[in-house]
Amino acid sequence: MKHQNIALWALLALSLSTSQAQADSPHVYGWVEKGVVMPSGVTVKLKLDTGALTSSMDARNLTRFERDGKEWVRFSLEMKDVETDKLVKQEIERPVLRRVTVSGAGGSERRPVVHMSLCIGETLYKEEFTLRSRANMVYPVLLGRRLLAELGPVDAGRTFTIQPECL
Repeated sequence: MKHQNIALWALLALSLSTSQAQADSPHVYGWVEKGVVMPSGVTVKLKLDTGALTSSMDARNLTRFERDGKEWVRFSLEMKDVETDKLVKQEIERPVLRRVTVSGAGGSERRPVVHMSLCIGETLYKEEFTLRSRANMVYPVLLGRRLLAELGPVDAGRTFTIQPECL
């Protein structure tokens, strides 16, 4: 009887510690997830790109202008909502935080960086995005390492592990 009680208490302690460890474990994201781009509310596929430092967003018709002595950019979001299959278009203006040089297979280019908000899971993130046309790309939004460091681990063998629920 005494050994049974000890075994029962040990089993109970083990199950509690396992439950606590699971509760403390961060969510493991897939290499593709769904997110909502704000303020347009369009749900898009996000590619979690550990090879990129800064996140990137599809932006069309970029126009630089000055407001109150600061550089701003006006651009169009034209993204297909993966939930409704509708094309969502919205013109947006944002102050330019800085410009970065991005190098790729086609050479290098300078891109503006702006703040945009993005819902992933139950969290609304204010993230820095470089802007460029991604019209010919599969994923309109790439999430770089700066945001991935906040999100948590990425499993390249998984996709769509979480639904956006900020709204």
